[in-house]
Amino acid sequence: MADAMTMTYVILFIASLWAGTQNALAGGGTFITLPALMLTGMNALQANITSTIALFPGQVTSTWGGRGHVTGVGGLSFKTLVIVSLVGGILGATLLLVTPSQIFAQMVPWLVLFATAIFAYGSFMPRKADRPPVLKKWSAGIAQFGIAVYGGYFGGGIGFLMLAALTAAGLSIRNASANKNVLAGVMNASAVAIFAFSPQVQWLPCAIACVGAAIGGWIGGNMVNKVNEKFLRIAAVCIGVALTIGLFIRAS
Repeated sequence: MADAMTMTYVILFIASLWAGTQNALAGGGTFITLPALMLTGMNALQANITSTIALFPGQVTSTWGGRGHVTGVGGLSFKTLVIVSLVGGILGATLLLVTPSQIFAQMVPWLVLFATAIFAYGSFMPRKADRPPVLKKWSAGIAQFGIAVYGGYFGGGIGFLMLAALTAAGLSIRNASANKNVLAGVMNASAVAIFAFSPQVQWLPCAIACVGAAIGGWIGGNMVNKVNEKFLRIAAVCIGVALTIGLFIRAS
């Protein structure tokens, strides 16, 4: 029994390492840590809350690795985006603690599908050089606030949603990836501050996942500066398609 639990924790560490790296590059790490945490005996709600806390160190380390590429978007300063993300994250985390998550969980496959489709269209469809961004100042701010609320509430796929919104507002994939990492960290910081006092948190698995995610986030954050931009676009779309298929299968 002890050997089986030790192996479960080893799997959790490896999964968290992968999740931290994937979050830094394209997002979707939640869908790696959730099943890994549930292997330790947690229910879905415990795994969701524990995953948010566990992935936060990885978001901090990935933010440091790609900090040189953060920028404002759609006429909004980066400071404004941070404030919007913080407020939305607090609201989403509060909603999670007082409402059931089943309805929102049912929306996740459709949200990831929508985000992947927008990102793929913005990345690979030919566009005119003088074509303006799809999202302007107010629409970019509203989109980020909505994503932040969702991020604090559930969090799965927020990387794809932010990449879709930020690229639709005119950012390059490299800048969008760096912004996504910082803003995800901000919205999760507010959620972590709330969830840390919840009895739902399982602290031993959380600590193991924290270490793995932190290392993975540092690796992924530094890869953002070096990986070919076209490769990042292709990788993001491929991960999005795979996640969408997996989520619809799981929901069926």
